[in-house]
Amino acid sequence: MNDSNKRDENPKPEIPPEQLSYNSRFKFNCHKGIKCFTDCCRGIDIMLTPYDILNLRKRLELTSEEFLAIYTDPQLLEKADLPVVTLKLLDDERKSCPFVKDDEGCIIYKDRPTTCRYYPLGVGSLSYSGEQGEKDEFFFTVKESHCFGFEEDKEWTVAEWRQDQGVDLRDEINEGWMDLIVRKKSLPSSMKLTDESKKMFFLICYNIDKFRKFVFESSFLDRYAIDQKTIDKIKDDVELLKFGFGWLKATFFQAGQDGYQVKKES
Repeated sequence: MNDSNKRDENPKPEIPPEQLSYNSRFKFNCHKGIKCFTDCCRGIDIMLTPYDILNLRKRLELTSEEFLAIYTDPQLLEKADLPVVTLKLLDDERKSCPFVKDDEGCIIYKDRPTTCRYYPLGVGSLSYSGEQGEKDEFFFTVKESHCFGFEEDKEWTVAEWRQDQGVDLRDEINEGWMDLIVRKKSLPSSMKLTDESKKMFFLICYNIDKFRKFVFESSFLDRYAIDQKTIDKIKDDVELLKFGFGWLKATFFQAGQDGYQVKKES
């Protein structure tokens, strides 16, 4: 993740990842007294999830559009051909995260991105069924040469680490977003979304403030048969985000269309 020349002169060799389950145990701890403190916050590539942006823009008292402009770089996700955003790094020698301080560590720790919470774990999927909600996940440790956290005595199961880091909640909220990405990856490369569809995906997933205006201040609610209970529910940011994922799924893949029907003309 980082430039190893900026770290230890004699880095440890990389250790191949080992496949883990929820009950697998591993030793790891990160704290201010560790030799490599904040090294993993340099030269990183962090894809921000929709829920990350939801929290960070609120933490920084910015609109989602302001946060996107100041703190993110737009990217196009390979294979899925969908727009995503990554955290914009500082233009310093080590390409640091804008939220890390040498002495303090992460200054937004309570609202840190999902990728940071997972570290030093990675997650993969052997299979995924979005319709049945079935996932066959596996985990692995990301053992980078600069990291001394694995030499600490603190032991966890994967499930304990996820709970401690608040990953479960974030994965639950972002599940609809991941479903869209997985579905798009599974399509033949010849089946491409239009530029307008990609813009709508970006709007819903990353610019929640603008999506709110689209839903409540345009003709959207006049065109779609959305019941009043749902309208009241999606006044909440998280519920609006989930609603948006469902609408994209129904629009792009004609799947899960209940609740997203166009009104019939009288």
